[in-house]
Amino acid sequence: MAAEIGGSPAITVAIYAALTYDIISATNSSPQTTEINAASRAPTLMKWVKIGLVQAVGFGALGMALERAAGRLVWPPALGVGLAAGLLWAQYVHAKNAGLANGGPGTETTSAAPPSTHRGLAW
Repeated sequence: MAAEIGGSPAITVAIYAALTYDIISATNSSPQTTEINAASRAPTLMKWVKIGLVQAVGFGALGMALERAAGRLVWPPALGVGLAAGLLWAQYVHAKNAGLANGGPGTETTSAAPPSTHRGLAW
């Protein structure tokens, strides 16, 4: 990948870091939303952070394998995913802890929904 766009490991690191941020964006609300709503659903919010990070690690592993097969450096995808994942994890853990310590009102109300009788896709 890096060879086609200039051969720079820095570019490859940046691509995998951005990919990790994109995956987390696709699976989670922001750290701000996590902080605001931690009191009502911290475990669910953090579950999706973990799912997103697992997906990012999978893409990083795929990138490393592809780089190795092409005879290129394998550390740039690992570094990009690792740095981004570590920073994102720290942000979300801080947001959860701050939200739980704050105890202020969230932006959501949650209650048990009645059982659905609908079968199939809910479009």
